[in-house]
Amino acid sequence: MAELPSGLLEACVVVGAPSDKLRDLFQLHQQSKSDEPLLLEAEVLQVHAPPFISREANSSQSIGPAFSRVQRRRSFIKKKRRDRAPETLPNGDSPSRVEVSSATEDISVPKDLDLIALPQLCFPGGLQLTSEQKEDSYHFLVFTDLFGNRTHGAVVQYYRPVQDGVLQNGHRWNSSKSRLFTPFAVCVISKFPYYNALRDCLSCLLVQLRPARQVDMEETIKEFSAKLSLVPLPPPGQLHVSFSLRPLQVVLPSREDQDSPVIDIDLHLPFLCFTHNTLLQVLSCLLQEQRMVLFSSDWARLTLVAESLLLYLQPLSWQQPYVPVLAGGMLDFLMAPTAFLMGCHISNFEEVAAETEDLILVNIDDGIIQSSGSETVDLPAIPLPAAESFISRAECLQLYYDLELCHLGAGTDANALRCQRRDWQTRLNSQIQNLALELVVNIFRGVQDFLNHEHRVFNSEEFLRTREPADQSFYKKVLETHIFHSFLRDRLNRKWDTFSRMEQNTRNKAHRNRAMTDSPRRPPISDLSRTGYSTYASPDDRLSKRLGASLPNLEQPVNDILPAISLKRPASLRKMTPDIGLRNPQKIAKVFRLPEFPPPLAYHYVQNYYSDMVASLGKTISATPPDESALLARYHYLRGLVNTVSNRHLDALEDFQSLYKTDSEIFPSQMVKSLVDSLTEVERLQADKRPELKRLISRVKRDQERERAHHSNGNEEGGVKHFQLPKKYMQLEDFVKCVQESGIVKDQGTIHRLFDALTVGQQKQVGPDLFRVFYTIWKETEAEAQEVCLPASVLEHIEPTECVFKLSSSVKTSRGVGKIAMTQRRLFLLTDGRPGYVEVAQYRDLEEVKVSSAPFLLLRIPSLKLRVRGRKEAFEANLKTETELWNLMVKEMWAGRSMADQHKDPQYMQQALTNALLMDAAVGSLQSSKAIYAASKLAHFDRIKMEVPMMVPKTTAETLKHKINPSLELAAPQAVEVLLYTPGQLWVSVGGGKVMVFDASSWSLTHTCQVGNARLNCMLGLYNDQVWMGSEDSVIYIISMVAMVCNRQLTEHRAEVTGLALDTDKYSQKVAYSCSADGTVMAWDVSTLQVKKQFRLSCDHLQSVCSSNGTLWCCSRDSIMEVWRNGSLKNWRKLPEQQKESPSRFSSVLLLPEREELWSVCLDSGEVYIWQIKDTAKPFQCVTLQDCAGCFCMIKVKNQVWVGGMGRSSTKGKIYILDTETHQVLKELHGHNDKVKALCSAEDRYVLSGAGEHDGKIAIWKVE
Repeated sequence: MAELPSGLLEACVVVGAPSDKLRDLFQLHQQSKSDEPLLLEAEVLQVHAPPFISREANSSQSIGPAFSRVQRRRSFIKKKRRDRAPETLPNGDSPSRVEVSSATEDISVPKDLDLIALPQLCFPGGLQLTSEQKEDSYHFLVFTDLFGNRTHGAVVQYYRPVQDGVLQNGHRWNSSKSRLFTPFAVCVISKFPYYNALRDCLSCLLVQLRPARQVDMEETIKEFSAKLSLVPLPPPGQLHVSFSLRPLQVVLPSREDQDSPVIDIDLHLPFLCFTHNTLLQVLSCLLQEQRMVLFSSDWARLTLVAESLLLYLQPLSWQQPYVPVLAGGMLDFLMAPTAFLMGCHISNFEEVAAETEDLILVNIDDGIIQSSGSETVDLPAIPLPAAESFISRAECLQLYYDLELCHLGAGTDANALRCQRRDWQTRLNSQIQNLALELVVNIFRGVQDFLNHEHRVFNSEEFLRTREPADQSFYKKVLETHIFHSFLRDRLNRKWDTFSRMEQNTRNKAHRNRAMTDSPRRPPISDLSRTGYSTYASPDDRLSKRLGASLPNLEQPVNDILPAISLKRPASLRKMTPDIGLRNPQKIAKVFRLPEFPPPLAYHYVQNYYSDMVASLGKTISATPPDESALLARYHYLRGLVNTVSNRHLDALEDFQSLYKTDSEIFPSQMVKSLVDSLTEVERLQADKRPELKRLISRVKRDQERERAHHSNGNEEGGVKHFQLPKKYMQLEDFVKCVQESGIVKDQGTIHRLFDALTVGQQKQVGPDLFRVFYTIWKETEAEAQEVCLPASVLEHIEPTECVFKLSSSVKTSRGVGKIAMTQRRLFLLTDGRPGYVEVAQYRDLEEVKVSSAPFLLLRIPSLKLRVRGRKEAFEANLKTETELWNLMVKEMWAGRSMADQHKDPQYMQQALTNALLMDAAVGSLQSSKAIYAASKLAHFDRIKMEVPMMVPKTTAETLKHKINPSLELAAPQAVEVLLYTPGQLWVSVGGGKVMVFDASSWSLTHTCQVGNARLNCMLGLYNDQVWMGSEDSVIYIISMVAMVCNRQLTEHRAEVTGLALDTDKYSQKVAYSCSADGTVMAWDVSTLQVKKQFRLSCDHLQSVCSSNGTLWCCSRDSIMEVWRNGSLKNWRKLPEQQKESPSRFSSVLLLPEREELWSVCLDSGEVYIWQIKDTAKPFQCVTLQDCAGCFCMIKVKNQVWVGGMGRSSTKGKIYILDTETHQVLKELHGHNDKVKALCSAEDRYVLSGAGEHDGKIAIWKVE
């Protein structure tokens, strides 16, 4: 049996006093003539749970119950009734009639429903008989099982009169006799917190119960429950579901996305109960996981306020015990030693405060928070900038609905008035969610900068060091909580949730565009100069570790354009209206109205109800335009649910298959797997005849196998480790892991050189003591640099983004006495006394660096001597014992600067800076005669400068403008597989389906997307709003350029997708073509994503397709075919005769329609073959590329063809530029250390080239 989806209702329970006890108590009351309230123990009287209708009653064929995931079993209620003595029922009905009707039923009770505690929770203040009729009262419950799964309940208490010990309905009673009123509670339980909707449902139920006889009460509630069980839950996204329960129209709002909670409460209630400062105190206590108790005189208020508070913390999720309503007999729960959030009646406040220690007591009614020991709360407060931002934005909220009604007339339609109120509440809820989310982002901004994803480590010490001193105690407590641990786990799993989106959107521009010559976690001097280290702690102004930061203007020198950091308050902290630019704009939600419920609850009527719903959804789908794909996905999802519960399994699978093309984000994987597993043999045979279902079933099986392999390999995505210093000796492999976890450096090559340095003259292992000393010195040096505070007279001479990384002791120099400061750009002297600035040298201006000696009395003191271009006199500094170290560091910085300038690659400067700092830490930790020799092992660029000519060929230097490194954050480079330029953006595909998007104005990284898990082979931009990506896993993924999410997939191909092309058909409609390795070519309707035509070619590994003048050109490894659009072959071209015996294969083809030429290159050949398109008899022309071992890609730019390949004499990448008219090689460019795998053009002004895994960089070339 397939696992069926939950409906709105899990169970409906009636709680009250049994009639025999009511009779006895009534008689006692008559005898005593007392007006005191009479207390009774509440009991469960009825339980109604699915299934209500099944086919067994109509036929012998078994079928799954509607909306039920539980097995039928005997009810305790039936046993209870049988054991009860016969009694006379009201209104003249005999007991046998009820017993017979009940005995034929077998009520199913959900296994996770605690019926023992439920009566107390339905009557938390006790069940009391009263002499006066009381108003109906509602409250809400939350149940949590052992696994932390929550179930939600809405309870209504209503009163019925009791006369002569017998229950009466509202219209039949004898006024001459005294009466009592007894309360009953109806509790509707749901898997989702639809509090407002369930309250509306119970309000409609009471309309039916008030005039009903007691004997009809059970049947009325059962029918009510059965109707709710037929209501499907709306899918995530902008589609709500509504249904009619006369007299009200009830709306079920949808979740925002798969990971968001359902919100069906008034989120502004805490703002009405507490001042802003008190509310922040409450949230601070929750984040620190205190033992908290809420108090109110209104039971409903307890749950609604508690739920709102927890929603404010999203996406952080409360992990501790949570009971928002505690009955009077449950107060011993408050003795639990663990953290919790519970709620009590205000009448218990004094008792709880006096008898229980270390509690945080929150009086909702009075808006007060205190501890059980005092009237104040002695806990760290939320950091001040985040708190100020929250308060200033909260003041903008419009919390009073009455102010919205001033200009409106009196409403006459109750449902219209409710709809109007609901729309206002939805807007306010959205603003409050924005406000609360911004608070969470401001508190935890930058956490990801201290995560090591490869080893799943969080460097908590480093994170704490970057917080303001006044906030340290708050963060220390929060970092130890379960709620933060869960949040960290999601960050390590790269979860792209509301926090991730807002954190990225609200980072200031300077933070995003930080140049790559900056080092992680080092503050710019402009930040430090203001208030020392404390300014650095401002989360939004800390140095970014974002990838690939580059230059906004390629025409200017690479090192003179580092973006300045704004000294203004971060934009996210300025006062503004609560809904400006934080979350995605709220789209207007559609509401799907369910058909009227079937009058008699018989099987065939229910089936007709489902059929009507499917038909209605079908009409809605047909009427929805294809460009509203997200809305179409929700309709398909909803229809899939209905088809599932009505046993139309194949139709359900077809609906779920449609989600790949509309919105794969909401694809219900577990439900579909369960459906596939439950298919009968007949259904499987029918599915095999429907290609789309066959594809879906095979994909589900592949996913299951992948999951099994994942679990068998013991892969764990839940663990979070905190960095700890090693406790044993480390070989190279352990040392690499330890250094990467510490956050010092990730690059494996650098770590290998560090290992060699630390193990000079000893066994090849690093001891725990040595590493501890090395790590301590590294951190101390970092802290010393962060404590540098420069006066304004010094700051005006340096760039705002410069950082001091190393400061010498006070020394005598040829330019005065002072400390030598090393930044990423220059050396300068910070003179003693009144601090002054003396320029020593910018690294690019150095001509000579050497160790000299200066005479002092009869001694010669070692000194550092620098010769600078344009200066006659050398600079000399008596650095004494530091001389050799500074000599190594300055030479490395000089070499790195030279390589960065020549290769237009700022990463060389960053790596040189890291090498210099590692030298400093290595020398300090070794403290031996071999320390300098050991540090020289880290002089990577200086060694390259000495051993290998560094000069870049003139042609290359003139054409190369800049480089980007997409692998900057990785331990080793990854190959650039595909490049695509769309207006304003560069799309880069690296290994494993990772796609990075760079801003083309600054070449800085803006987004990272994960597109499947396989290598991407091709990309295609459509309409400036979509990018199609063909993957090795046979899927075409579609990314929305606006939302930057990959939520649509085309799954029709059966082999890896190798090529994509765009064309226009004879009706001027856009058509996309795709090809796969098995020879299949498909034509797609771009608007509907339907396959218009497909055919299969007989060839060896089809690898590209392009369109021209009504024909398609398809390139395989051994041939190039020209085919008509219907798939018939027009002509073909084979590899040249001289290549037949070689392993050469075509790698790329290029059509030049204006010249009627076809250009092609091969993987293992240095020739370009040029054919005439129309004259097939004319022999091809061959252009030999000098020193080329093979070609991999080719593009046309202006009147040039750029060919990316690999050198023969070395494995370095080469780019050849050919003239399209003369077919001559114009230029030969050397810009990569590995083969050039990808090329793309940026508006014919620049060409971008991507290299293989030994290089992993992107070069930007200027087009002449």
